[in-house]
Amino acid sequence: MHWPDLAATQDFARALARQSALAHALLTLEGELGAGKTTLVRHLLQALGVQGRIKSPSYALVECYAVPGFAAWHCDFYRFRDAQEWEDAGLRDLFSSPGLKLVEWPQQAGALLPRADLHIRLQHAGDTARSVELQALSALGLTLLRGLAADLPGAAAQAPHPAA
Repeated sequence: MHWPDLAATQDFARALARQSALAHALLTLEGELGAGKTTLVRHLLQALGVQGRIKSPSYALVECYAVPGFAAWHCDFYRFRDAQEWEDAGLRDLFSSPGLKLVEWPQQAGALLPRADLHIRLQHAGDTARSVELQALSALGLTLLRGLAADLPGAAAQAPHPAA
């Protein structure tokens, strides 16, 4: 997908928020610094009804938000230097509980992080534009992709197939 500006990021976040399957999904977000991972999460949480300040968990590691009907956790593993830090932080219980998990820098947790339902890769494509790849890694992720394809104009032809 191509997002020419911040409005496209907001439109995508709103479309993703409309997917009922999102309530218990694990979404991973990958991209270099400044690619828009936290911005996308902020717009998504706002579209889900979160009021007030939505801050980056880059120092706190995890921020929890009450979304109508479920909880949402925003994690940022940028500061992990070893995948074992995920285990040492006691995150296994959080990731085995119900609710939406949004993870920035998932690669820093290595194989300890459960498999994502939907992986989102963001890349700079100009000053405000982003190139975006979506990859379903589970049946739930595929459900999210199909819902997005139906909800976003022009996304149906660009919706990727699930990973094997």
